[in-house]
Amino acid sequence: MNLSAPLIEAHIFRKKGNDIEFLMLKRAEKEIYPGFWQMVTGALKDENEKAYRTALREIMEETGLTPIQFWVVPHINSFYWVEKDSICQIPVFAALVESDSKVIISDEHSDFKWVDKNEAVELLAWKGQRESVEIVYEYFVHQQNFLKFVEIPLRDKKN
Repeated sequence: MNLSAPLIEAHIFRKKGNDIEFLMLKRAEKEIYPGFWQMVTGALKDENEKAYRTALREIMEETGLTPIQFWVVPHINSFYWVEKDSICQIPVFAALVESDSKVIISDEHSDFKWVDKNEAVELLAWKGQRESVEIVYEYFVHQQNFLKFVEIPLRDKKN
């Protein structure tokens, strides 16, 4: 058994007054876990692609959105990958988009919706994903200064 980190998790959110809403995507019927609600997920193209670049690419591919700010969340999701006999560690990212951004989902998904934190937590199947939502929410709504999100600078809006 080995450790691997071939996947990413990216939570897209927008501001709504003093609160935030999370973008949830429903898996298409032809995909693994059909009908499940999730955030943006994806795999590195190869061992040379950086995880944060994968997250930005997957956000664009799966939603058509371009973040205006982008962070590393101080949380690593993980699971045991039976087929590869591997512990998979998943870096987590948060992406702020404009409130009026138009979502264009890929064929990996059949639907999307913007939801509050409670509904996001209710929709997500796995504990690690729910924990990520809670961490993002605490930081951006309650501005918990003990949480240190590392912002990844976006050189240009097409990054």
